[in-house]
Amino acid sequence: MVTQKTTENTTTQNAIHWPEKYLPGTGDDFVSNEVIVRGATAAAVWHYLTDPSTWESYYDNVADISFPQGGGPELRDGLRFSFGTFGFPPLDAHVVEFQAPADGVPGRLSWTAKQDGAPEERLDVLHAWLVEDLTGGRVRVLTQETQIGRPAAELARQTPNPMLNGHQAWLDGLVAAASK
Repeated sequence: MVTQKTTENTTTQNAIHWPEKYLPGTGDDFVSNEVIVRGATAAAVWHYLTDPSTWESYYDNVADISFPQGGGPELRDGLRFSFGTFGFPPLDAHVVEFQAPADGVPGRLSWTAKQDGAPEERLDVLHAWLVEDLTGGRVRVLTQETQIGRPAAELARQTPNPMLNGHQAWLDGLVAAASK
């Protein structure tokens, strides 16, 4: 794990934990979006990020959120849920990393999401989030996603990249909600 170390001249920031299968650059599409802002806290961001019942209030590219095996509405380690995004039918998602932010410890959330079917329909995703308070009353929110499958390759070929822009809209909405 990379830790944040601040000295007079340098800062090393935390990074996403990547399972080998989803390493950036090894799939069919990868995007990385990040914001660092004042006026929000990691705890406030975490609330809106880990409660999918709030997502549609600040992000218009998500729908049909459900918890087929029960649980929810808040995400937790091992929870299964589903949601639609980017025009795909609801994807089956599974939380694989969940660590709430704490003093000096970044919040970490990641889930896999899959769509089965014919080869041209199959999609396998890891979407990861890192939320951390920084010095000076700032918060950093990093989200990265690796996608594997033909639908991902099709998204990656589009200009502008819809996943890159969609995730930026998610970040912007998330930070705005957490800043209220």
